[in-house]
Amino acid sequence: MLMLLVGLAEQVSALNVFRYITFRTGGALITSALIVFMFGPAIIDSLRLRQGKGQPIRADGPQTHFKKAGTPTMGGLMMLVGIVGAVLLWGNLASPLVWVVMMVTLCFGAIGFYDDYLKVTKQSHMGFSGKARLAAEFVVAGVAAWVIMSVGNEPFSSSVTFPFVKDFVINLGIFFIPFGAFVMVGAGNAVNMTDGLDGLAIVPVMVAAASFGVIAYLAGNAVFADYLQIHFTPGTGELSVVLGAVIGAGLGFLWFNAPPAAIFMGDTGSLALGGLIGAVAVASKHEIVLAIIGGLFVVEIMSVIIQVAWFKLTGKRVFLMAPIHHHFEKLGWTESQVVIRFWIIAVILALIGLSTLKLR
Repeated sequence: MLMLLVGLAEQVSALNVFRYITFRTGGALITSALIVFMFGPAIIDSLRLRQGKGQPIRADGPQTHFKKAGTPTMGGLMMLVGIVGAVLLWGNLASPLVWVVMMVTLCFGAIGFYDDYLKVTKQSHMGFSGKARLAAEFVVAGVAAWVIMSVGNEPFSSSVTFPFVKDFVINLGIFFIPFGAFVMVGAGNAVNMTDGLDGLAIVPVMVAAASFGVIAYLAGNAVFADYLQIHFTPGTGELSVVLGAVIGAGLGFLWFNAPPAAIFMGDTGSLALGGLIGAVAVASKHEIVLAIIGGLFVVEIMSVIIQVAWFKLTGKRVFLMAPIHHHFEKLGWTESQVVIRFWIIAVILALIGLSTLKLR
């Protein structure tokens, strides 16, 4: 549809607007939000009917969480429907980067869906094997990293850039594939760990998506990239359309996920969205900046790693409960206090990350 409209632009000048990435990003945002608003209630009702008891609640979690029993999960499905629909309508489907990012998103979403399915059917927090899940994620991410490296310009396509430094890059060669895969898998699981309170994960995801929408657009434009003295990465501008769709779908989901949540995102959504942002970071050569913009996600997953490692070593815990948002709940913060304060942190980190575009 998009290519048809662009092709007709020579006859109808008004259709030239479809050539502009900014216009199509806005269109994708609105479209994905409308799709989620329209189909969200039906999806929620269907999932509630099929899941019965809904997502299992951790027995060792904060007592306030038990009132959420019966809330359905797999809400990521409604977001994926909105994102895919908007990208098919507004995205440039001739772009290999669009396809590879969507591949990561849908494959990670499928892995998360299977994990959610096992948890709901077994009424247990244990999905399928953690090792098997990570292995599947790394296979998908490895293929994606290889494609990103292959469609780029060598040797830059296999290089890593650094924020605040203009010319310093390290060419990883073939080792760029495991590095890129690690970024995507890490991002997916970090967002997954953050998804534990109503609205906690989705707003930082939208903040990160907006930030990387700006980065992808500027890095994919030779004029802007030269002015900002950042590395030009051809084709990444189209990823702004995908990220616009993420923001729109996130707004639609937040409508239903706002306390008290009518549905949880589940691994279906958190893995998919985290993998998507990780893939965009790899494609736009801003992998390290992702650790800044997504610093909240990094803290969340590191709190789990530290807790598990320290307990195995000493038999003691560093935090009252991990991930860290539960630690603050145990300290007496209300759920809304944790969520809103973490949102504020996410916005601050995003602004710091965006500052790397000019501070070089």
